[in-house]
Amino acid sequence: MSKYTIDLSHTVVGFVARHMMFNKVRGHFDTVNATIEFDPANPAASTLSVEVEINSVNTGNTDRDNHLRSADFFDAATYPMMTFVSKHVQVTGANTGIITGDLTIKGVTKEVKLNTEFLGEAKDPWGNQKPVFNASTKINREDWGLTWNVALEAGGWLVSKEIEIEIETELALVKEETLEAANA
Repeated sequence: MSKYTIDLSHTVVGFVARHMMFNKVRGHFDTVNATIEFDPANPAASTLSVEVEINSVNTGNTDRDNHLRSADFFDAATYPMMTFVSKHVQVTGANTGIITGDLTIKGVTKEVKLNTEFLGEAKDPWGNQKPVFNASTKINREDWGLTWNVALEAGGWLVSKEIEIEIETELALVKEETLEAANA
């Protein structure tokens, strides 16, 4: 079993919501930390722990980002981090699996299942092996207390309750000397 972290410059932890019932609005978080234990020969034994800094939310619109950070949505001042901790990995195919874990947002923890695909492993130009994954799921944001909304005159809601979570990541091996220094 090897220990990895995410290569943040090649990772996107994103989300998609519907605006006014039709248009997709995409965003992501710029600051994410993760610890992964992964063995390609035994992926079911893998573990994953992720911390996402709420203030790093980025939709490309400053006003919307500030609203998402406010008490109307994430309440970043009170709950600065969102976390995911795996509980179980189920292998469903040669390169696919389901990671079941606890997602905590605004102090509320609910179990979610990430549909995950191992896209392969390649050596980068500096000689580092980089396993690459994607994962996705859908959640009802109201289950985590993210309930702000506005009713539309024609019916429906300004912001969808269903949120798609999309993750693309390259992993970076945590070298033994790094682990030894951290434990010293």
